[in-house]
Amino acid sequence: MFTEEEKQRIVASIQDAERNTSGEVKVHVERHCTSEPIQRAAEVFVQLEMNRTKLQNGVLFYIALEDHKFAILGDSGIDAVVPANFWENIKEIMRGFFRQGKIADGLVAGIEQAGQQLKSHFPYQSNDVNELSDDISFGE
Repeated sequence: MFTEEEKQRIVASIQDAERNTSGEVKVHVERHCTSEPIQRAAEVFVQLEMNRTKLQNGVLFYIALEDHKFAILGDSGIDAVVPANFWENIKEIMRGFFRQGKIADGLVAGIEQAGQQLKSHFPYQSNDVNELSDDISFGE
């Protein structure tokens, strides 16, 4: 699905984003999405236990590569503080990369945007704990 270099860049962008915030970012990749992407993202969000973060400030980037579908889902803590069209704006940025076949670049750009919002609303605290793995998760 991704080259090793692309995986490393995506994980590095997650780590960079989380270095400045108490928020959590995950990327989940599947080949196919048999439902609406946001619905599937909500299912994955719970499966990955992202709904259990202390400040409810997790952000999931869900992508179904072969179906060309994706969604961004923020937990209630981050959703309450970002502008109304924030996730859609990130999706448009990502979509521009995706149309060029640059999936990893699109994910990195989206993660950077989410990380900036997380930093401004949930700044890093000295006692911060990385609640979720930074690795990309893969499904069917």
